[in-house]
Amino acid sequence: MGRRADGVKSMEDLFRSYWWLLFPLGWFVSIGFSSLLNYRRQRATLKLIETYAQKGEQPPEALLKVLDRPIDAETESRAYGSPSGGRNGSLFSLVLFTILAAGFGYAAYADMYDAGDAFLIVAFVMGALAAATGVTLAFGKRTKD
Repeated sequence: MGRRADGVKSMEDLFRSYWWLLFPLGWFVSIGFSSLLNYRRQRATLKLIETYAQKGEQPPEALLKVLDRPIDAETESRAYGSPSGGRNGSLFSLVLFTILAAGFGYAAYADMYDAGDAFLIVAFVMGALAAATGVTLAFGKRTKD
């Protein structure tokens, strides 16, 4: 473990230093896959509507509603709205980010694990996310419930 005699890091050292990158990379892959599936669904819907048009028939309303969803919508709840999404979801995010910012801020203040600077950066990021969520809650578009 550690550096080899010639000063080059081993693969284990690289993994120990950058293991956390697996989480954002996994998120990028899952979002990309979701977008691909959404694209394929809309393409198939357009082909089906094209067959209705060739027959001279009116496509069902439910079929046209599929095209209202943005192609890059991540989930059904974000695309169409649901009881768990909307303002309640934003309120949950505001509370979560605020608590995380406070926790990481305390870790930075206490210099836990001699990593106070790293905790401070994370606390600022969580605080920024909390502030952005708060602004969205305060000034964002309100849905009719």
